[in-house]
Amino acid sequence: MDYLSVIGITLAVTAIVVGQHLEGGHISMLVNGPAILIVFGGTIGATMLQSPLPVFVRSMRMLKWIIVPPRRPMQHMLQDLVLWSRMARKDGLLGLENIVEEVRNDYARKGLQLLIDGNEPDVIRETLELDFEAREYRDLQAARVLDGMGGYAPTLGILGAVIGLIHVMNNLADPALLGQGIAVAFVATIYGVGLANLMFLPAGNKLKAIIREESREQEMIVVGMVAIASGENPRVIEARLQGLVY
Repeated sequence: MDYLSVIGITLAVTAIVVGQHLEGGHISMLVNGPAILIVFGGTIGATMLQSPLPVFVRSMRMLKWIIVPPRRPMQHMLQDLVLWSRMARKDGLLGLENIVEEVRNDYARKGLQLLIDGNEPDVIRETLELDFEAREYRDLQAARVLDGMGGYAPTLGILGAVIGLIHVMNNLADPALLGQGIAVAFVATIYGVGLANLMFLPAGNKLKAIIREESREQEMIVVGMVAIASGENPRVIEARLQGLVY
């Protein structure tokens, strides 16, 4: 679990609620059904319009990474690559055939299979790089969906404010209805700006950071597999891969 994300979300919401209380307001003043519907529903709808269905679905599935990111123990992968290089040096590339099905990382398993099949280092590099570039592109597209939501939410907040003011203007003769209209106007703006800057944009940036981390691990696998195919010394491979771990 990413405790920093949990703390960040909690701190952001708490700061707003406590700030509202210190100003003398009630928490219930920040809860407004029409404003939620206008901002959140409008933002989701606009985002659906801009995004292809597979990209939108992938983005929603990736949201869990913000709290539970995929585990990427790069030091473990480094150790595996060094171990495989020693096995290949001792038993030949076909010696890796006994362990390929036990490898959980799909990308590493694909690299091992390319090694076992006797492909040249350049072919292995090109094949693996094309694979991880395609995955990175798909994931970044999905992460940018949240950037779009962060752009639409403040605008929908303004739209909610305008709708609230229209409601106010249409009921100037009835003071009892003025408060509700003004509440929708200002609370919608809070929702729009708050969701964009406290949720959508930070979440999108978090996903991009996770995607970059995944790409770095896959870069390590590419370097390791090519080095094994080239017959390099396991110690040299380990020293080279250490530069990708921090």
